[in-house]
Amino acid sequence: MTWRSTSDAGQATPLYITAVVGLLFLALVFFAFGQADVTRNSAQSAADAAALAAARESRDQFETGFLENILVPGYLESVFDGVVLGENGCSAAQYFAARNRAELIGSGCQWAGGGRWGFTVHVQSQQSMGKSIIEGTENSKAEATATAVVEPRCTFNRNDQDDKPDDGGDEEEEKPVSPGEFVCEGETWAIDPENLDLLPEVSDLFTVRLAED
Repeated sequence: MTWRSTSDAGQATPLYITAVVGLLFLALVFFAFGQADVTRNSAQSAADAAALAAARESRDQFETGFLENILVPGYLESVFDGVVLGENGCSAAQYFAARNRAELIGSGCQWAGGGRWGFTVHVQSQQSMGKSIIEGTENSKAEATATAVVEPRCTFNRNDQDDKPDDGGDEEEEKPVSPGEFVCEGETWAIDPENLDLLPEVSDLFTVRLAED
């Protein structure tokens, strides 16, 4: 080996080491950001699950009162117009957040607002983003917010049948009058006051979905 080739190799070695170190640094940076993204995505999944759980719980608890009041004049109009909302379902939010390694923080779980039947949750990941070359991440936890709403799958058509005039005859036990019918994706469900158990379940009448808040 000549002196020139030895000198070239000696000059190339520091450049090679610098390049390798630079690549390793970039790899660590990408890993750190990737780890942070995983933590944030996990927190968002937990928030979504908690919000959906709260909305479903509210819808399911609503069924009892719904059947008790279904024959009350004007009740169904109020429900399908968004005037009457369901029960508070936030009791389920904490459980589902914990199942996804998160916990409710700040406002926690609250009504979605804006006249909507739904809930907004704010969660924080239980685990930090971990140690990395990014300063301060070892104690940082990801936060996320999600809103889920309950919306009608069907429409309600009111029964406009006029009340029968009083003819002064013998008093008889009046039979309850049907308040109307549900129309769900082209299928009609007439409300039979004497057979309310034949109606669709509340989960068939109302859907739960994530909403843009």
